Amino acid sequence: MTPEQVMKEIEGKAPKLGLPIIGPKRGVILDEVVEEHKPSRVLEVGTLVGYSAIRMARHLKPGQKITCVELKDDMVKEARSNAERAGLSDRIEVLAGDAKKVLPTLSGGFDMVFLDAVKEDYLSYLKSIEHLLHKGSVVAADNVKSHAEEVKGYLDYVRNSGGYRSAYREAGSNYDTDEGDAVEISVKL
Repeated sequence: MTPEQVMKEIEGKAPKLGLPIIGPKRGVILDEVVEEHKPSRVLEVGTLVGYSAIRMARHLKPGQKITCVELKDDMVKEARSNAERAGLSDRIEVLAGDAKKVLPTLSGGFDMVFLDAVKEDYLSYLKSIEHLLHKGSVVAADNVKSHAEEVKGYLDYVRNSGGYRSAYREAGSNYDTDEGDAVEISVKL
């Protein structure tokens, strides 16, 4: 299967199964970030079934990599399976565990980070790996409209700390069931 076929399959079953994937509308924002910043090493916090990892990995070149962190074992298995079916398992590594424990063990650097796990923990996730980012690293945080209260501290930090240039990008509903959502795109200064 192609990455696009696997993504379409996931998009088709996500609403029925209650899977909160970024989906096709906000996914375009993620595509644009990857295409603009051309990251070689990406960190994804909150992988679920691997939809967004596949979405990003299809823009990467051989040898470039996404390291994903997912808490739930059944989701880890499904994300790995979906990456394999999409032909991208060489670019997607899925680590099992609580991000609060896994992130401090990571090394190397990251050109891009995608946050899509426990919303209240976005700021602690960022701070735990901030030393692994460089000038120009980009951080994309999903659900900043629908979970505005939970991500308030995170948004205040990336918008006002002086360490990032940040932009709010809104998109319509994936399934016409809500008012849509937004992604905060922050580039490290």
